[in-house]
Order: sequence, then C-alpha cells, then structure tokens
Amino acid sequence: MPENRQTDEQRIITVFNILEWAEAFIVDRKARGLSPNTTDFYRKKLHKFIDFCSLNQVRDIQELTANHIRQYLLWLEDKGHNKGGVHAHFRVLRSFLYWYELENDLLGWANPIRKVKVKSLREEPLEPADIEAVKAMVSVCENGFTGLRDKLILLMLLDTGLRASELLALDYNNANPITGTLQIIHGKGDKFRMAYLGKKTRSALRSYLKIKGNTEGALFTSIHGERLTYTGLRLLLKRRAKKARVVFQSPHSFRRLFALEMLRNGIDVFSLQLLMGHADLQILRRYLRQVSSDLQEAHNKASPVDKIILNLYKKVII
Repeated sequence: MPENRQTDEQRIITVFNILEWAEAFIVDRKARGLSPNTTDFYRKKLHKFIDFCSLNQVRDIQELTANHIRQYLLWLEDKGHNKGGVHAHFRVLRSFLYWYELENDLLGWANPIRKVKVKSLREEPLEPADIEAVKAMVSVCENGFTGLRDKLILLMLLDTGLRASELLALDYNNANPITGTLQIIHGKGDKFRMAYLGKKTRSALRSYLKIKGNTEGALFTSIHGERLTYTGLRLLLKRRAKKARVVFQSPHSFRRLFALEMLRNGIDVFSLQLLMGHADLQILRRYLRQVSSDLQEAHNKASPVDKIILNLYKKVII
C-alpha cells in the first residue's frame, strides 16, 4: 500500500513553466502587502533570470541546477552589473526558489540554490550628499514659485531624511507649517510615521505656501499644478547643481547625510530608526561605524598623551 501511494505521488510531479511561477510569486508578494516599488523590483530581477533561462533552454524550474545559477551570476557580470547588482539579483532568485519549494513540496527535488554560495557584500554606506554643495544649491534658489519650492525641497530632504517617494507623496494637509510636523501616510511597506521640520525649514515651508496659494492636493507641484514626479525631482536637483556649479546630489544622498549628521549631533539610534522608517537597525549600524571613524580621527588629533605627555617627554630628553 505505501509503495502504491509513493508511486501516485511521483506521478503528481509535473513540469511547470518558470514564467508562470514567477508571476504567481509576484502575486504572493503583493498579497503580503509589499509596496508597488518592491514588487516591481522583484519582477524586473526575475525577468532578467527568465531571459537567461530562455537563452540557455532551461524551461522549467525542476531542470535548474546549481551550475545554472552560477552561470547566471557570471552572465550578469558580463552584462555590466556591478557586485551590488549581481547580489540583488541573487537575493531575489533565492527568495523565489525558497517560495517555490514551500509551495510545492515535491518529492525528489532539491533546491539548487542551497548549493550556491555568494560572498556577502561589505556593508559600507554610499557617499552622503556634500553639505557644501547643498548650501550652494540652496543659495541659488530665487524668490519665485520654483525657487521657493526648490529651496524647500532641498531643506526638507536634509532636515527629514525622507525617501524621494515619501517626499513626492506629501499632500498639503500632511504638512503643518506651524508645528513642522509631517505625516508620512505611505512610507516603505505602506507604514505610517511622523517626520519633523526645524525652524528654518518651517519658515521655508510657510514662504512656499504663501506663493503656492492652492491649499489642496499635492504639496510639491510643477508650474502647471501637477504633482511633482521623481523624474522632475532629479531634474530640479540637476538644474540647481548646475547653477551652483557643484556636482549633482542624488535625492537619496540627502537621506544618508541626514542620518550621519543626526548621529554626529547626538541622537540615539532608536529615535533615528523611527524617524527614518527603518524596520531594524541593520542599515543604521553602517552609519554608526562611519561616525565611529569620525570619533577616532578626532581622538587622533587631540590625544592628551600625544599632545601633552610626549611633548613633555621630548623636553626632558633635550
């Protein structure tokens, strides 16, 4: 009897199309409440894997081997992806294959990605925005609508550490020009949180709202009244950098600068985690190491032993 049952189970094992399973995986991610940006990230990475499978005539997941996956990673490098990009593709593929394994529980099939070892990336933060460049960009903002808008955006990115998507999603009623509180309705993972503006940024917000006039809808708009897009944000940052004759500062580099400056100014990591909307402290630990290097450099310049005792020792020797 057990032998017949095993035979029946083996007959159930069928071959599935990779593309169909990839789409089913995306549906699962959406059902878990992941943001559209995250699900789009998964989709793009998986489609790259499907392209590789098509070129190598791998039509079904159960045909996939560990060697195929290693070849895929090398293929990505040949296509010009850096180490971070290759690692991102690998992580998505790993999530996909683990999910497929749980969904099917197939007899006789071993997940090939378990045999593939990829070196972890060094957890070094990318460069923050250059504070002197930011100052120069602020200084070239005029007093008209676009000038006051651009100045506020520069100050708000630096003062809050908001993601570009969070900044652009702000509506007029999400920002209080008196208290400086911001309501981030749809943060990463669709989570709500609060952000805050300092005195100078609050003043810039009030100046912008006076000239903007409209008290409904998007906080940041184009000159035609449409919500500012990510492309529009990058273009205005490029224009301000060009006018100030400084290097372009990406929207996310402001977020890195915010994190570093807050840590340097003494904020505790748990408060910073909440302000930035991080799920855990993993990313902030990278910034902590960078701040620690600042402290070590400061100590090297002002070491009491190096500055006092050794100088005294030299005098005694002389």
